[in-house]
Amino acid sequence: MKKVLIFSTAYFPLVGGAEVAVEEIIDRIKGFEFDMITAKIESGLADQEKIGNVNVYRVGFGSNLDKYLLPFLGLKKAISLNKKRDYKLTWSIMASFGGFLGLRFKKKYSNIPWLLTLQEGDPLEEIEKKVGIFGFWFKQIFKQADYIQTISSFLLDWAKEMGAKCPIEVVPNGVDIEKFRRADDQTINKLKEELGIKDEKIILTVSRLVKKNGIDDLIKAGQYLKFPFKILIAGSGEQERELKDLVKKLDLENKITFLGHIDYNNLPKYYSAADIFVRASRSEGLGNVFLETMASGLPIIGTPVGGIPDFLEDPSTNSGQATGLFCKVNDPQSIAEKIKEVLENDELRKTLVDNGLNLVRDKYTWDIVAQKMERIFKKL
Repeated sequence: MKKVLIFSTAYFPLVGGAEVAVEEIIDRIKGFEFDMITAKIESGLADQEKIGNVNVYRVGFGSNLDKYLLPFLGLKKAISLNKKRDYKLTWSIMASFGGFLGLRFKKKYSNIPWLLTLQEGDPLEEIEKKVGIFGFWFKQIFKQADYIQTISSFLLDWAKEMGAKCPIEVVPNGVDIEKFRRADDQTINKLKEELGIKDEKIILTVSRLVKKNGIDDLIKAGQYLKFPFKILIAGSGEQERELKDLVKKLDLENKITFLGHIDYNNLPKYYSAADIFVRASRSEGLGNVFLETMASGLPIIGTPVGGIPDFLEDPSTNSGQATGLFCKVNDPQSIAEKIKEVLENDELRKTLVDNGLNLVRDKYTWDIVAQKMERIFKKL
């Protein structure tokens, strides 16, 4: 079997979209053995364990500092493992700490092909600002990779801007269409009862509470909605206090509920209970949550930024194939107008839901994604 060594800043149980993607892909691919080196970050995590189809090796001391140590401690571990395992391919998840580790390993073992996956969702200018004085070496990640896979056309263009000369292919993240499907009425009604919701329209957003996700604009949009509604905000993050203060300032405390972090396995019932999903992103690598909500039969509103236009087709450009509505960036009134447009037009809502479901099933299942990734692995 061909042995693959993965470099990732974090892994289960510390999960985001990138970590979910790795697990979903490698659990579906046969004929390969997967090992992973990742930062420990939390002291209670094991130094070594098998999770699904991958042997996970954690390096560091159990603190956030481990991310910064990954390119150094991880290289030592990778050299040791390679002597025993004789890897035929390395795979870095994102051009961050795992990318730097992949670059250092590539410098030592130039004969081993190196695949770089780009899953970045933060504003690119912020990423490049954080890199700072390491800008030259950061660009080397793109220049030295043998193959780059991006989850959106937006990130493909970024890879080219950063100097990539190797083949670049867009393979998006996928959706578990068995997990993300509409729940039964009993489950939905029970959740609504728990949340104290009766006849209000439910506007849902699920995201980290950070500036780039535009939660503040969704909150401000509540001022312009004149029908009974409840905005549910699922997630946690650095802006939580600031956003709660904003809700209080706008006197919307009876209209907006912060749900906190929702376990990934519980998300489907929230998607099913909602009437519409909104994320007014200021930047977005792809936006897995949009695909999950589409699979759950929920109409979506997003912004025309980053990777979102890869799957969101607005009626203004293609009414027959529309999968959602675009609102303007940094424009709460535009968000409110689009919400109203969807909720007042049953025919439009049905079109968006049907087209969204068809798109996800045709292009964004994990089985389809895994097949495309397997082809890349075999090329290398």
